[in-house]
Amino acid sequence: MHASGRVIAEFRRNRRPMRLLGASGQLGYGIPAASFAAGLARRPDLIGCDMGSIDIGPTYLGKGEMATAPESTRRDLRRVLRAARKLDVPLVIGSAGSAGAGPHLEATVGLLRDIARTDGLSFRMAVIPADIDRAYLLGACRAGQVESFDGMPPLTEADITDAAQIVGQMGMGPFRNALEADVDVIVAGRACDTAIFACLPALLGFPVGLAMHMAKIIECGSLCCVPGGRDPILAELDEDGFVLESMNPDRRATPTSVAAHSLYEQSDPFTVVEPDGALDLAQARYEAVDDRRTRVSGARWRDAVSSTIKLEGALKIGERAVLLCGSADPRFIANCKDLLPKVADLVRDLVCEDRPVDYTLRFRVYGIDGVRMVVPEHEAPPGEVFIMGECIAATRERASEVVRSCKQYLLHYGYPGRLSTAGNIAFPFTPPEVSLGPAYRFNVYHLLRVDDPDALFPVRIEMT
Repeated sequence: MHASGRVIAEFRRNRRPMRLLGASGQLGYGIPAASFAAGLARRPDLIGCDMGSIDIGPTYLGKGEMATAPESTRRDLRRVLRAARKLDVPLVIGSAGSAGAGPHLEATVGLLRDIARTDGLSFRMAVIPADIDRAYLLGACRAGQVESFDGMPPLTEADITDAAQIVGQMGMGPFRNALEADVDVIVAGRACDTAIFACLPALLGFPVGLAMHMAKIIECGSLCCVPGGRDPILAELDEDGFVLESMNPDRRATPTSVAAHSLYEQSDPFTVVEPDGALDLAQARYEAVDDRRTRVSGARWRDAVSSTIKLEGALKIGERAVLLCGSADPRFIANCKDLLPKVADLVRDLVCEDRPVDYTLRFRVYGIDGVRMVVPEHEAPPGEVFIMGECIAATRERASEVVRSCKQYLLHYGYPGRLSTAGNIAFPFTPPEVSLGPAYRFNVYHLLRVDDPDALFPVRIEMT
């Protein structure tokens, strides 16, 4: 019998509170060794790791590359794998390889296989791809089964065929199927972070509302604590609630900090919508156990009347190059709003002398409008600004040509009140123009209505 089968059988024989260790809010950026060891000493029944997110933007999804460095990713995977095998408990990883598409999943599985060979480990592994078949999705789109949300335009057939990668965000079902297949390790493609931790307790009959609320919090590690951080966190779940405790003694899970984190990434403070249903937090209670632990209760679960899967896809839109520079001249800063569009027009006339405009160029002025879309009226001007000019063109060479020309003319462009003609801007390093490679945008960010969501995410079993 393997880890999931052993744990399931144990709980069915002897009902007790379940301990779940949230090892990392984003696997691959490092797991603090001391707090992880403290978590293992509590003998958790499951070790879970969220490995990805849409927060990293569309590029990693489109390129099929991890956001994390290979060496740190391998180190984290080795740490959690060895720990789970030593305790003989399931290791559950979701959104493998940062974005959870096929290349990310296979790269993660490849690292686990290599670690197993190097360290002499043997285990039964469930692999759950999240890629959505294009032909199936085209049919669903034609049948009106795809809905827009968050301001996205309707999905088109061109969006489907042109996207570099398309994934669906799986819920608990595929994870439960993998657990029931008696495995030691589960590695899933793009997944709801809650499913990683809620799957086992839900399978064993713990209240789904409590399991999902717990999962929503611990998938981020100790971020729910004061001060917040990425140390592992332990949840102990029973029939009436769960207790949260950071494995770093310097971090405190307080009623206020935990309640605040329950709102994390949610537009509705009382409802968390998942593929399987909705989590109702209207009656949730947060009570201090002591100065470091909080007990949470009261969450309720409503099964979905109809199932939807969130789709994510990324489209290549060109090659990106950037210009990086700054200024501390108050006259230059005061003229930025008028000056930068004039430089852009001048560059356009130069590089498009005998051809149509085939690129986009925009500026962000950090200190003025680099972060904020709207600058408050009557705000005092900053003492210095950092300027990023971004060009996206069809080729790397064309994007580089535009930002190089932009650098030269921004450096010497005249403006009212200028005192020095030697140069308007300063460079943090040379060359200040940097080619960043392919640029992507999300062109698929929609909801797919399905009768059987689990059917989209078949479980593959392998021995390693």
